[in-house]
Amino acid sequence: MKGLERIQKEAFLQERETVLTSWPTGKDVDLKEAIAYQKQIPESKRFSLAMEEAKRTKTLLTQPRAGVALPEEHIRLLKYLEVEGEADLLPTTIDAYTRQNRYTEAQEGIEKSQAAGKSLLNGFPAVNHGVKVCRQVTEAVARPVQVRHGTPDARLLAEITLAGGFTSFEGGGISYNIPYAKKVPLEQSIKYWKYVDALVGYYEEEGVRINREPFGPLTGTLVPPCISHAVGILEGLFALAQGVKSITLGYGQGGNLIQDVAAVRTLRQLAEEYFTSEGFTDYHLTIVFHQWMGGFPEDEAKAFAVIGWGTVAAVFSGAEKVIVKSPHEAFGIPTKEANAEGLRATRQLIHMLTDQSMPESSELTRESDLIREEVKAILDGVWKLGEGNWETGTIRAFQSGVLDVPFAPSLFNLGKILPARDNDGFIRILQPGNVPLGNKILAYHRERLEERAKVEGRPVNFQMVTDDIYAISKGHLVGRPRSSSSIKIGSQR
Repeated sequence: MKGLERIQKEAFLQERETVLTSWPTGKDVDLKEAIAYQKQIPESKRFSLAMEEAKRTKTLLTQPRAGVALPEEHIRLLKYLEVEGEADLLPTTIDAYTRQNRYTEAQEGIEKSQAAGKSLLNGFPAVNHGVKVCRQVTEAVARPVQVRHGTPDARLLAEITLAGGFTSFEGGGISYNIPYAKKVPLEQSIKYWKYVDALVGYYEEEGVRINREPFGPLTGTLVPPCISHAVGILEGLFALAQGVKSITLGYGQGGNLIQDVAAVRTLRQLAEEYFTSEGFTDYHLTIVFHQWMGGFPEDEAKAFAVIGWGTVAAVFSGAEKVIVKSPHEAFGIPTKEANAEGLRATRQLIHMLTDQSMPESSELTRESDLIREEVKAILDGVWKLGEGNWETGTIRAFQSGVLDVPFAPSLFNLGKILPARDNDGFIRILQPGNVPLGNKILAYHRERLEERAKVEGRPVNFQMVTDDIYAISKGHLVGRPRSSSSIKIGSQR
């Protein structure tokens, strides 16, 4: 397991001293006491157990995104989503200042929110509130609660929230850097997240299981499954190497039902394959499906249709959890009522689909085989670049474009890959950049895009990409030119 060595405990504990003294609330974290506190949390509120039970019973759990600045308001929000939204799992979404480790500005946001009597931040500033307030939040609800954020350096956030009773922590050194930050070197964020995983591994050694969830959707915009799968598997390997035992890999809805089902199935299969090949056997793997992460229609009725389509894909894919959107996605942060409506709509569809399944088909098999072949080609490239060292290979892969995330802001992402939809709405690769998929695979992608181009009477070009980015918000899956609106848009094959 070259490149996957575990951090030595002495080095980890030494680094903790620096982390905990970087902001005043860090002094309230006592690891021994935090472990004892975690041990007394009821099993019904432990995230890892909920995910394991969902896998055993083939149940799809619902979870929203939600977070506001003031503790009392945040607690009311979570209780509302728990009761009125019937959420199985609860979030605490962290504010943007905290995600950037700008705690002074987060504190100003808290004070302004207190003066205004309402949240003026786009999330819960957990670091500023500290361990005691975090415990007030987690103790106030009956469901397991997860920290959701978007932080390249989440070390202090992890320390405070895990001591505060949260039983799941989202993110990773790739997925919470490349899609979120511009100037953070990948070597740095991977190192920071190695610390987070080592902290979770420390809890695990002491008998406390914390669920870890790398962020699957990445930029959430036409991300080919092979790209998000490769990143998720790598982040899973990094987490397991530091002692994590409960791992949830994610996938963001693409929009084509067959591709989405194939993607979730292959993500599970490939992760198991790579994890076991690296010698990891003592872990529990589950999958989270994210409803559509791109632009939403402003019309609430149309937004509910998008939410419903995501639910269908989540159920048929066999995921254990679905991240639920609201009918207010087009307007920014939803009201608690809108958030609960999205949850209830999702719940209704889950119930209606419980006794149904996705029929096997040659198209589903073909897409699954294609995704597997693509992921293996990319990860083979990472392995070779790192000369058997996954961490070194990951850094070099982003430098060279062997790993490349579409539309990411990071200066450490080459940004040469361009996706577009084919005539049936599958996400294909228009320009591969330096992603090593091979001539046969790329020829297939091109063939499918040429088929769409023929139907629409235009060349394969960048305009397709632009049209596809906005298509769902305008009421379609594939971004057709206006002149082709009356053309039969089904597959010509």
